[in-house]
Parts: sequence; structure tokens; C-alpha cells
Amino acid sequence: MTLRNIAIIAHVDHGKTTMVDAMFRQSGTFRDNQLVAERAMDSNDLEKERGITILSKCTSIEWQDTRINIVDTPGHADFGGEVERILKMVDGVVLLVDAAEGPMPQTKFVTGKALALGLCPIVVINKIDRGDARPDEVLNEVFDLFTALEANDDQLDFPYLYAVGRDGWASDDPAAGGGDLTPLFELLLRHVPAPTVDFDAPFSMIATLLDADPYLGRVLTGRVESGRLSQNGAIRAMRDDGSVVELARATKLLAFRGLDRVSVDSVEAGDIIAIAGLQTATVADTIADPSVTVPLVAPPIDPPTLSMRFSINDSPLAGRDGKKVQSRVIRDRLMSESEGNVAIKISETGDKDAFEVAGRGELQLGVLIETMRREGFELTIGRPKVLYRSDPKTGQRQEPIEEVFIDVDDEFTGTVVEKMAGRKGEMTDMRPFGIGRTRITFLAPSRGLIGYHGEFLTDTRGTGLMNRIYHSYAPYKGPISGRNRGAIVSAQDGASVAFALWHLEDRGILFIGGGEQVYAGMVIGENAKPSDLEVNPLKAKQLTNIRASGKDDAIRLTTPRRMTLEEAIAYIGDDEVVEVTPNHIRLRKATLDPHQRKRERRASMTG
Repeated sequence: MTLRNIAIIAHVDHGKTTMVDAMFRQSGTFRDNQLVAERAMDSNDLEKERGITILSKCTSIEWQDTRINIVDTPGHADFGGEVERILKMVDGVVLLVDAAEGPMPQTKFVTGKALALGLCPIVVINKIDRGDARPDEVLNEVFDLFTALEANDDQLDFPYLYAVGRDGWASDDPAAGGGDLTPLFELLLRHVPAPTVDFDAPFSMIATLLDADPYLGRVLTGRVESGRLSQNGAIRAMRDDGSVVELARATKLLAFRGLDRVSVDSVEAGDIIAIAGLQTATVADTIADPSVTVPLVAPPIDPPTLSMRFSINDSPLAGRDGKKVQSRVIRDRLMSESEGNVAIKISETGDKDAFEVAGRGELQLGVLIETMRREGFELTIGRPKVLYRSDPKTGQRQEPIEEVFIDVDDEFTGTVVEKMAGRKGEMTDMRPFGIGRTRITFLAPSRGLIGYHGEFLTDTRGTGLMNRIYHSYAPYKGPISGRNRGAIVSAQDGASVAFALWHLEDRGILFIGGGEQVYAGMVIGENAKPSDLEVNPLKAKQLTNIRASGKDDAIRLTTPRRMTLEEAIAYIGDDEVVEVTPNHIRLRKATLDPHQRKRERRASMTG
């Protein structure tokens, strides 16, 4: 049986996982009457809830005596560390592009990585049944993108198809309106080369993905670069400097068949497989026959650009929700995460109860925090900070810059341009995009974009689309004004009283309702003025023997503003943190004692 290894790459929500579903069904991987969840490859709970792919996953299908190994990759730039490693395992890529939106930031990111590795993409213009589809224009935009990314002549001469992944058809005619995926399968076999490998050399592979199995332990996935390996065969793991990590035996060899990992007796060069039996080896290590002494070259990973402080929950309500509250348990969990996710870096701080976690963006770190709270952890999360660096030549301070693509109704363009200018964003392009809409491109500092997304949706009444991607490091752009409103802070511990909150509604926006547990130093709302306001949310109505008349009988509170985890992390100021537990997300001051806060504020002003 011949072999093909491909990755499906695209911007988030352009239809990768849905297309793989259709390929499963039409290749016979699923029975016609088999009950399979929609977007079967998005197996993680968070992936199903958010409708995005977070973790890369391997699978395979069979078509006309050819096994096609498929890797479904994340579509969001924050998970780019996954994409970079995956592309080293494959010999071809299918680039999906939305027929209305065209090439987007992540399209540019993953395509640039694929072209740099010498891969020749197959372009699929997906969702051509959309009312606002513009397939011919989008095809030209893809060509322009390839040109801008300095594609070679072979890569510029890319084959393309039009498709509706949801309905399971592809065609070289945009007016086809139906059919099946046979044209795509045939194009894959014709255009993607078989793996170029050496069967006679000793066994070797690079570990690309790491996951834990309750029965098998550590399982490392990668493509076999050379040779063959049988079950229980001797192997060694090496770091990129040639140092030996461990010697072991391959206790289990697994191959991908549909959505399952199936045990096999042996594996050979070219196939994507998983190995169990190693205790220490991790992602980017070379796993090889003991006779191999020179490690394979692992692809470099773009550096983290953002960091957050993870520490124990030290609020008065700590330990009421989660069972995993000790710093030792948090440290072990973070270290295990950094082993499998090479885009995340963990470092210890001067405080033994806190850790600095660096990653590629707010979404990536937000997903890690959400995963941990569902596992029963309680955490205190600090405000995101960008990672600066010094220019190696001039010593000048540099900060990460992101390319921001904004699609917005024409009536809101002025507001968006004004807000981005205040965040040190430089407009690089502005053009009409469909009827009554404009696409604007900016280069903006990462720190200026922290917390902007919610404000952007408010400014555009929910109709705007914003996509961001890391661009480069550039000289420091100067100070950027932060949140211009203060916090309403509780001065008491206890359960909030509706009567007290009713009197506070005129002072700003509340984050809590009546009967909720609060404590001194907890942020319970946003003040309408720039300064912080300390209040007593426990104050009850004074009871007398005189009956009050009128509206005092029934208190109706405005629905409080409830923040998601990402919104809370983006909202907090430098002196605030987010308390995260399995059941609650609370905002609070980093220093709970009001007198100590005043001393710190005075010290910062004089310093």
C-alpha cells in the first residue's frame, strides 16, 4: 500500500475539521449509518465549546490502495507552535481558504511556514455556497499572497479546487453545485509525493507531539524518517546537542487508523506513528536505533511574546471550590504542560508560590488556565505582560508587534482608526471589502491590544471582525494609556446585600449580584470615575416600625456584567489579579489590605 502524508492548514473557522469529517465518510472510514459527532477531530471539550481546533491530531484514511495520513492543525496564531512542528511530518499541504473572507492572518502564517519548508500546497476555495462568496477574487488574493511570501515557480503553479466541505463536494468548476470529494482525493494522490525515506538506514524519528495515556504512559508521535522498528526494539532518545536522554524499549507501537490508534508489530520509514515506553523523552527529541549518534534537526519555534504570573489562590475564599491549591501541585502541572507544548515556557519567580508562564498570546494562555480550572485547580492570575528584548546590535529596547486585520462596517472605520492610533497602531492598508465594509490592516504593539477586543466589539456593535498575528520585534513605541476607569472595591467580607448594591448602581457598572460571597479587596464593579472607590456591599436597610411606601418595597437590580476568563484577564489593571476557581472567576486587588495599597500607591508616585 502506498503512502501520503498531508496537513490541512487554514485560518480559524475556514472549515478544516468539517472537511476532514467529509473525507472520513467518503473514504469509508465511517459507515454510512455510523453515529459520529460533528467535527469529530475536535475531541477536546474546549474545542467543541469554542468551535476551534486547539491541539493537532493525526488520523488516516484509505483511498484506492493508498493510505493518506492527515494532520488537522490549529487555525489560531496562538497555537502556531503546533503548526510549525506538524509541517515537518508531512510531504504536502491542503490550504483551505474561505470563498468570502479570503486569505486571513493565520492563512499567511501557516502558508509562509509551509512554503519555507519547500512544500507545494493544494489550494481549496471552501464555502463557495456563501451568498457573499467571491471565488475568483479570492484565488487571485491567494496567488498574491504566495508571491508576497516569495514562493518559487513550482509553488506558484499550485493546483486548486472549489468546495463546500459541509456538503462534502469539491470540483474544478465553481458552478458545479454538488458531487463528492473524488476530485480532491485524486488530486492528493497526483500532486503530493510519496515520502522520500531510506528504508535501509537505522530507525530514526523526531518526537513531534506528546500526550499521556492512562495505560501506556508517555506516548510520542512523529514521522519515521528512516529504517524500521519492531515492538520491543531497543531505542535511544537524544537532545538536539547529541546528549542521550535515555535508553529504552518500544513497549508499544501505534499507527493511526481513522480516529483510532491501533497497535502494530512494526513500523517503517515514511509512516506517522506513536511510540510508548519512554519515560523522559519529550517533544523535539530524536528517537532512534542505539547505533545512531547524530540527532535529527528539529524545526525552530518562534519565541513567546506574552507572559502571565500564575500563583496560588491566597484570597479569603481559597480552597472552597478546588482541591488542587498547593504551589507544588501547580508547579508539577505547569511543568508537564511545558513538556508537550514547546511554545510555552515556565520559569520560577522570587516568590516560591508563583510562576511566570510565557506563551504566544492571550488565547493560548487562557486555554491553559481554563483547562486547569476544569481539572480542579485554584489560581491567581496576574495581568498579561509583553516580553521585551534588546536589539543585539544597538542595545535598543524592542517590543513584539502584531499585524492586525480588521473587517468593519464603513460607519465604524473612523472610531476603529482613532482607537488603534491611541494604542500606537500604524495603519498599513485600507480597502473596500464587500458591500458597505472595509478591511483595515495595522501594525500595533502587543501590549496596546491587550483588553481591546471587548472594546472593539462594543464600538462596532458586534459586527466587527478582528484577527491578529505576531509580526516582528520593533523599537519600543512609548507609553500607552490604560483603563481610564477605576474599580469599585469591597471593604467588607460576607454576602452582598441587594439593598447596598441598589444604591451603588449610580456609581458605575456592577460585576456581582445580591447574595454573593465577597471579601475586602475584591473588585465588585467598575467606577464611572478614574479613581478607585471603596464601598460596603453588605449594608442592609435599617428596619423601623414605620412602613415605607412606594418603590422601597421591591428592589430590582440591573443584571450584573459577568466576564469570561479571557475578558477578566484582559480587563484587570497592573495592581489587580484574577482569582480563578472551578466555579468562579473573581477580580480582586493584588494587595487586599487597603492601608497597604495606599502605601504602595504613594511609593509608586514618589518613585
